[in-house]
Amino acid sequence: MSMQAPNVLVVDDDEALLRLLSIRLQSAGYKPAGVASGAEALARLAVARPQAVITDLRMQGMDGMDLFKRIHEVDPSLPVIILTAHGSIPDAVTATQSGVFGYLTKPFEAKELLALLERAINARGASTGKLACARFPEIVTASPLMTALLDEVALVGASEANVLIQGESGTGKEVLARAVHQASARKHGPFVAINCAAIPEALLESELFGHTKGAFTGATASHKGLFQTTQGGTVFLDEIGDMPLSLQAKLLRVLQEREIRPVGASHSLPIDVRIVSATHRDLETAIAESQFREDLYYRLNVVGLHIPSLRERREDIVPLAHHFFGKLGARHGGGRIAGFTPDALDILVRADWPGNVRQLMNVIEQCCALCVTTRIPAALVKRALRNAPLEIFSYAEAKERFEREYLVNLMKLTGGQVSEAARLAQRNRTEFYRLLQKHALSPALFKPSDDFE
Repeated sequence: MSMQAPNVLVVDDDEALLRLLSIRLQSAGYKPAGVASGAEALARLAVARPQAVITDLRMQGMDGMDLFKRIHEVDPSLPVIILTAHGSIPDAVTATQSGVFGYLTKPFEAKELLALLERAINARGASTGKLACARFPEIVTASPLMTALLDEVALVGASEANVLIQGESGTGKEVLARAVHQASARKHGPFVAINCAAIPEALLESELFGHTKGAFTGATASHKGLFQTTQGGTVFLDEIGDMPLSLQAKLLRVLQEREIRPVGASHSLPIDVRIVSATHRDLETAIAESQFREDLYYRLNVVGLHIPSLRERREDIVPLAHHFFGKLGARHGGGRIAGFTPDALDILVRADWPGNVRQLMNVIEQCCALCVTTRIPAALVKRALRNAPLEIFSYAEAKERFEREYLVNLMKLTGGQVSEAARLAQRNRTEFYRLLQKHALSPALFKPSDDFE
């Protein structure tokens, strides 16, 4: 428990039960505030936020579930515990699936409620602004989804299985990969990450497998690749879905034979590394489109982990915002900024976050850099969100989107005439056809038609 008594809002239209609950909470070190209806509870929440809400289910007017829904609209990270004398397993399942933190059926033991409340207070993470997982202190989360995922990471880490992490851009896939490494017997060995989408194909092979002196023009000395320098550790292959097909075949051979052959070398070298890979792409679709090898997919995806988007774990927005403020506020604000105004936090919680955690960090940094008041106001958060890109793509994905749009516009312009389109693009016809096939664009789609005339 923190030094300052956590504030708890208690809602019950039974005056005697409300008084009894308040006494129990106060004797346990909490600071309860009791109200007799959902409407009164919402009025109090508009003025100040507690660290948890305990509400009866059956009440006159607004019941406990309706109150929860209204609270969740305003502050999805505020934990709500529902008490009922008419509970059933289906009710409890429905409530918890909706996002209710806990559900207790009367009569219940006081220690049950207090234990549940303590977990809720910790999950809120409001007193410190963050909640770091005990096993993975570098990960800040208050989300049940993330907690379940980290339970999987702890189990997976103990094995030597290759792991594939999938999730949207900016969700923290490298952070999760490091957690897998830290949970493994290799944690004292090196962890090396490489972004397969950010390095040209010709250089990527050399970076991964190394090369000998004179293997190609400019190779003035031998170079050890990542698989050699990471012996006994973990190699993290980020954006594996963007790895060229030719390199996919070579990586498959490495996984099968546990040895590499540097570019230009005449013999192979044994390796001892674990591979964790990640992608934002749907690899099963890529396989169907012949853009990713099915055999490599099954070698990499011995264990699959999915990291949820920030929209799916809104409980993490406030703790992460405080975490990033702690790292960036002093650097940009010189220590004069104390934190966020309540309405600024409300806007952060309600935002869509297409760029996920990475976008949240960028918004907080911009707010810290531009803030001239003692607390970051709502107006500054709105400005930072407006300035943030609506969607954040990796370089490879942005390039792919531009390429497809460019080809579509050219083919529309030329009425599906491949030769003319290739001439305008200053590419030979064969190469242009390959580009069209890559994006599943048939010239017939762009031929003049009277279907809609």
